[in-house]
Parts: sequence; C-alpha cells; structure tokens
Amino acid sequence: MRTYGYILVMALTTYLIRVVPFTILRREIRNRTFRSFLTYVPYVTLSVMTFPAILETTEETWISAVGFLTAMVLAYNRVSLFLVSMGCCLLVFVLQYLP
Repeated sequence: MRTYGYILVMALTTYLIRVVPFTILRREIRNRTFRSFLTYVPYVTLSVMTFPAILETTEETWISAVGFLTAMVLAYNRVSLFLVSMGCCLLVFVLQYLP
C-alpha cells in the first residue's frame, strides 16, 4: 500500500512541476536574461547527468578523464559527433587494456 502512496506523491510532484509554470507564466517572456537562462537549462541538465557517468565508466578514473579530455578537444575542433564518440571509445578501450 505504501508503494501506491509513493507513486501518487511522485505523480503529483511531476504534474505540479509541469503545470505551475504554465499557470503562472501565461504571457510571453520578454526578459532577455531569463529567456537565455531557459535556453541553456536542457544542456546543463544533460551535462550534469552525463559527466559523473563518464568518470565512473572505467575502473581507473584517469582513463575516463583522458577520454573526456579527448572528447573536449575533438568537439572544440568541430569534429563530427560520430567521430568524437568513436575516438573516445577507442582511446579508452586501448588505455584500459594496455599492460
């Protein structure tokens, strides 16, 4: 029975998080700073969820950090997303299995 209570509380919480902004903010947001803040929220959320997973992927944190830095350098140089992911995966694989 407690499980159904937990599910109900989570459903209400999720519902309120999605409905309250629509009821409070009925007109267009004209503040440039707030609009730019809202533009970057999805990217920041994805980064915050992904970064710890990157560092915990391998047994050695330094290998994961090298893979992450490689991804940063390749992405900064505008390499395609496919090549960035393949390059990092191959580098981490090689570093992990070196004697």
